[in-house]
Amino acid sequence: MTIEDRHHDIANWVAEAGGISVEQVVEKYGVSPATARRDLDALAEQMIVVRTRGGARAAAVSGELPLRYRAATLSKEKLDIARAAVALVTPGQVIAFTGGTTTTQIAQELGVRVAANAEFTSGGTTVLTNAINIANDLIVRPELRIVLTGGTAMIRSYELVGPLAKAGLPSINVDVFFLGVNGIDPKRGFFTEHETEAEISAAILEQSVSSYIVADHTKFGATAFAKICGLSDVTGIITDTKADPVAVAKLRDQGCNVILV
Repeated sequence: MTIEDRHHDIANWVAEAGGISVEQVVEKYGVSPATARRDLDALAEQMIVVRTRGGARAAAVSGELPLRYRAATLSKEKLDIARAAVALVTPGQVIAFTGGTTTTQIAQELGVRVAANAEFTSGGTTVLTNAINIANDLIVRPELRIVLTGGTAMIRSYELVGPLAKAGLPSINVDVFFLGVNGIDPKRGFFTEHETEAEISAAILEQSVSSYIVADHTKFGATAFAKICGLSDVTGIITDTKADPVAVAKLRDQGCNVILV
């Protein structure tokens, strides 16, 4: 297990248990007490945990771990979804992303594609996002023009939200929008955890010619607080083949285009 994998595992462990000790880390991972303390110190520096005497407890925000510690989950499924999504992109388009682990994977795959495809060298392709990490990942690609919304940053998702995030959207056009969600209800539509994130996602959706929900199979039947939109408001859903077949059938019966990869 790499240090990064161990840190990811410890972060999830603390979030679930509420607190752990140095001795527990030593026993579980077979590391020295000094290494265990360094692991907890590193997570504390990133505000994932709060160090205590002899261990660590969950930070106030760690009930929902920041994106960088959730990104490793279901990586193969997310990669398959990302490659299918990027295949829908053509040079010269305006491509929009919300924040999230799956959309981040798509953005990274887009970066790989534009770097390898001479058709993107004209510089006419634009990426619009409210996700700081996605803008950071793609700003190094000279083939892409990066437009970042304004707004207030969310610590868990790196997304910019609020009135400033929406202010300039009515004056722009989006050709294809990739939208991450926390829950898919086969009857009611698509949901996310926070109303401010739902609001900015819905605002970008209004400006989009085509839009795709990008979500792995764990989002089917999951519940979340804030509704983003209904089934008929998006062009389709891109998900992996482990998605509940009953839910997929219900979505398709209602005219929703479900792409399994």
